[in-house]
Amino acid sequence: MIKLYGHELSGNSYKIKLMLALLNLDYEWIKVDLMTGEHKQPEFLTLNPFGQVPVLVDGEIILADAQAILVYLARQYGKDHWLPIDALDLAKVVRWLSTTAGEIRQGVESARLYHLFKATSINLDRANQKAEYILMQLNQHLKDRQWLEFEHPTIADVAVFPYVALASDGKIDLTPYPHVLSWIERVKNLPNFVGMIGIE
Repeated sequence: MIKLYGHELSGNSYKIKLMLALLNLDYEWIKVDLMTGEHKQPEFLTLNPFGQVPVLVDGEIILADAQAILVYLARQYGKDHWLPIDALDLAKVVRWLSTTAGEIRQGVESARLYHLFKATSINLDRANQKAEYILMQLNQHLKDRQWLEFEHPTIADVAVFPYVALASDGKIDLTPYPHVLSWIERVKNLPNFVGMIGIE
């Protein structure tokens, strides 16, 4: 059985939970206690030397990094619409994985870390500026489309969704971004959708 190591407040752990649910895959959830530093202990570091969640174990396969895990699950267990094979379509999806690890991480995710986890090393002004920028971009992009790419959801939507939907944890108001809010509701209405703390 697939095993997923993560933490219930981790947006990156959640996006893998969400993908597993959307693919209707059974798995074992294994909590990693980030508060006690379990992710920095030798046993966990054998799974991910970077000491980060999530980690997915599927038989002999051990994968870390949420974006990489999404790619694996989509290709191994999903249909092509989750991760297209066509070069241009694939590139369009991968662009959003990069955006997730870049602008979204530097913006809404960093603001959440500052307020929820007291990560005071984060420059909050810069995080808020980055958040405003990417949310404006997302809102404009979603103005005339249902999903980030194509006429159906892909792992692009799964990757971007958690930290945007959790923006209020970072004291970021999504009211000025109505197309983003509509997209969040569409994701929530997908078959087998599961939420997390902060996303009901």
